[in-house]
Amino acid sequence: MRGVPPVDVVDDVLATAWPDARCELDFTTPLELLVATVLSAQTTDVRVNTVTPELFVRYPSAQAYASAATGDLEAVLRPLGFFRQKAAALQGIGAALLDRHGGQVPATMAELQALPGVGRKTANVVLGNAFGIPGITVDTHVGRLARRLGWSVEHDPVKVERDIAAQADPARWTMLCHRLIVHGRRVCHSRRPACGACVLADLCPSFGIGETEPEAARALVRTGPGQAGSEAR
Repeated sequence: MRGVPPVDVVDDVLATAWPDARCELDFTTPLELLVATVLSAQTTDVRVNTVTPELFVRYPSAQAYASAATGDLEAVLRPLGFFRQKAAALQGIGAALLDRHGGQVPATMAELQALPGVGRKTANVVLGNAFGIPGITVDTHVGRLARRLGWSVEHDPVKVERDIAAQADPARWTMLCHRLIVHGRRVCHSRRPACGACVLADLCPSFGIGETEPEAARALVRTGPGQAGSEAR
């Protein structure tokens, strides 16, 4: 049985395979990323990006969200599903940012998690991508690949995050997660991974759980932006 591959080795391979890996939510400010990440729950990043251009123009600040008319905000968010809950969350976030942080998005885990509707995964997304503070975002893809690669046996995202952090240089954390997410969406699928078309085939201790014949495996590889959403952030 193959041993557990070092995180830095895997990261280097994935960096070559997926040079364009990045946060797939479109944003220009910490507030925009915070809002987009909250909206990405139970939907796809692609769909969120269809709604946020109008949203960001109409609601450019914490004050704008805090004072938003509920019906107007819900109308913009309606294509995403769960739009009533998401509208309420954005209103609550706007009010909390005004009350506690002068309308600015804070840059600490504790302060972000204290905002309405913001969990640890969302906080890590914001810290890593808006502030350049290393964060490990364990969505379903990162958790699945961490287990398949032998980095963790845990299913609780916080425990998986802890296990990866213990093995990886913090400077790698944010981009490593982007690369794992892309690889999980496109190649290392949950039900039928494309093992025979995987750049990690020679490293992965789980090689063989999916399709190993190269041509058949290549047919399983997905292309384009992420089809799965930012679930469980």
